[in-house]
Amino acid sequence: MAFREYKTDVAIIGAGAAGIAGGIEALDAGARCIAFEKREEAGGAAAISGGGCCIVGSPVQKAEGIEDTPDLAFADWMAWGGPSVDEVWARYYLEHTLHDLYHWAEQYGVKWVDMKPQEGNSVMRWTRAEGNGLGLMRHLIKAYEDKGGEIIPHVKVDKLTMQDGKAVGFVGTDIQNGNPISVMGDVIILTSGGFNSNIDMVLEVRPELKGFKVMEGSGFGSNGDGHKMAEQVGGYLTHMDHVWFYCYSTPDYRDQTGRRGLVCRHIPGYIWVNQQGKRFHNEALSGGNSMSPAVLAQDPPYCWAIVDTPMKATLEIADPYYRDGDKVVREKVEELLANSPYIKKSDTLEELAQEIDVPAETLIGEISSYNKAISDGLDKEPTFGKPLGMSKQFDTGPYYAIQFFPTARKNFGGIKTDKKCRVLNKHFEPIAGLFAAGEACGMAGGHINGRAGLEGTMLGPSLFSGRVAGGWAAESIGHGNGFIGTPNR
Repeated sequence: MAFREYKTDVAIIGAGAAGIAGGIEALDAGARCIAFEKREEAGGAAAISGGGCCIVGSPVQKAEGIEDTPDLAFADWMAWGGPSVDEVWARYYLEHTLHDLYHWAEQYGVKWVDMKPQEGNSVMRWTRAEGNGLGLMRHLIKAYEDKGGEIIPHVKVDKLTMQDGKAVGFVGTDIQNGNPISVMGDVIILTSGGFNSNIDMVLEVRPELKGFKVMEGSGFGSNGDGHKMAEQVGGYLTHMDHVWFYCYSTPDYRDQTGRRGLVCRHIPGYIWVNQQGKRFHNEALSGGNSMSPAVLAQDPPYCWAIVDTPMKATLEIADPYYRDGDKVVREKVEELLANSPYIKKSDTLEELAQEIDVPAETLIGEISSYNKAISDGLDKEPTFGKPLGMSKQFDTGPYYAIQFFPTARKNFGGIKTDKKCRVLNKHFEPIAGLFAAGEACGMAGGHINGRAGLEGTMLGPSLFSGRVAGGWAAESIGHGNGFIGTPNR
């Protein structure tokens, strides 16, 4: 059996947002760098994301007449995330988003194109990259490779190698041929992603959800390998129960494991009903801190999204199979609507109620009430206060019911690090030679968001903490002066 060995200055485990950003920083400092990626392509969870980052004081904000400051953003962050927010990391990130995220990414060809209001933000600051997460990552991966960085795909890392208490490498397997791999690095950066594509691990930290259908919704390789490796060498895991659920996801019928969910976006006029046929929430509030608790409170904890034919025209599926870059492949969306056993279609609402086994009288009553609010010209429907500006009456069949289940999308807890991204042990002392960043660390530091994220506070901190890790990892072996950055105060 062939045995492959690699030797480099900086060895990175995982080539997603944090890993690639860390690699760019290390290369700029003069270090040699190799990133090892489990999947065939780099990009990780970032590549399937909406590509939005929480950025403060940006030119896009100013063009819209929005005056934003790190202090205002920090107040929003603390109010939303609650007492378990890592205040040091939250402020550190927010003060560096303008120069060390926005302008930094621009120099590699990333274009920030628009904003979107997100729950918990007093002003718009969720800023989207052209081409969404895939477009952003393509630019950064190209920059990393242009600087001399190497990406080795199909590598499953199994265990960190320690020598005299210092991380000096890792061993793994070439997934394609089963051959063992050994990597020696002067310093290791662990950016292996989250654990939300490992539903067993999700249920370990959220046991109250056992017995219900909960889906995996993160990057395909985000199964907690890095958490386990860090813990094996003494790394401290913190706030692991802080899992961020999306509830506008339907099962991926093409997934043979039956575990993966597809995030469904951009159907503003739809309504959700529970298995009793009743609406239970303002559907305009669809975030992880609003819709998800509402769905989890239902019995059973799922819902049906009711859609008529014109409404489905804007449906987008956040998965590479259904997209061509930033373009939606409508034929594949229609393929999903036609073939998924979790999506029902009927010519009448009475038939649709039978298909999803809810009382027809109740479902039709809910829709009639909603339609009346629109025909009466109301700004908001009276039951839950949903704004009706983007809604239309349910009046054109066929009608669809899309079954939505809780989907573990991101983890807001993880490996604890200090402000230099050095992995800490249970005594909050750094483990020599080992750095970590990104979702493996709850996006940054261990728990930067607390229990709830303002959105854009996942991808953004992952990129930023990757840069911090790369700079200080290189500095620890004699390359550069560490990550300094330019705060916006």
